[in-house]
Amino acid sequence: MADLDDLREGNNFGLGIATTGNRFHVKGAEHLPWGMKDRLSRIFNPKTGRTVMLAFDHGFIMGPTSGLERIDLTIVPLIEYADCLMCTRGILRTMIPPSTNKPICLRSDAGTSILTELNDNVLIDIEDAIRLNVSAMAVMLSIGDAAYEAKTIANLYRAVDRGTRYGIPVMGVTAVGKDMVRDARYFGLASRIAAENGANIVKTYYCDGFEKVVAACPVPVVIAGGKKLPEQEALELCYKAISEGASGVDMGRNVFQSEAPAAMIQAVHAVVHENLKPEMALELFNELKNK
Repeated sequence: MADLDDLREGNNFGLGIATTGNRFHVKGAEHLPWGMKDRLSRIFNPKTGRTVMLAFDHGFIMGPTSGLERIDLTIVPLIEYADCLMCTRGILRTMIPPSTNKPICLRSDAGTSILTELNDNVLIDIEDAIRLNVSAMAVMLSIGDAAYEAKTIANLYRAVDRGTRYGIPVMGVTAVGKDMVRDARYFGLASRIAAENGANIVKTYYCDGFEKVVAACPVPVVIAGGKKLPEQEALELCYKAISEGASGVDMGRNVFQSEAPAAMIQAVHAVVHENLKPEMALELFNELKNK
């Protein structure tokens, strides 16, 4: 066990220095098998190394929340603009046309809902992920939750064990503990723990000092959109995250709860893949919204 009496906060993050020895377009994937690289290449555009993931897995704990009452009416029309879809197996089987041919990041753990204490989750069977031909599995990691931290870390490394066997990458999704401060120290800790336990992608939140979170994480970091923001603020969030090293975004409410969801996801796509500045992205949003 590490000596906890002399913990020193990291301070040499090599900011501005590119990761060495990685010729593959996905960070940390240089030495992975062909099948893993193929699936990651479906998620992360080989030309930019980035991704726009559309998250609509919220219903597995929230039910028919605003914007997700009718997946066929609100989400299906957005699919063509996303690089990857993040959803549950129930919605995938019942609502998402297989002909869309989009990579799927499957929510692969479930347990409690908003009616009880969250984070008491178990994993789905890896065989179901294989049957669904998913490109990645998403598993929540609750660092700082005394009751469920160890269980969620165990879920993650079991998912990695099984995913590695069948060539399916795993995305570690960092939950925010009720008593945790939303800062670079916390998100850096949670992201690094996810990667250290084998996650191939980390989903976390943007924060001050985000470039340190990214620099210290040996796999791609995508940001969560979080709560609904005004469109301009959401686009600024995307731009800052990408500018500070994020490999993409995994947005839900800031897209499907937007006043013009199709326009919003296209504006986000332009920020992520074309480095469009927020003010120009907002112009694009307004132009598309008014068509």
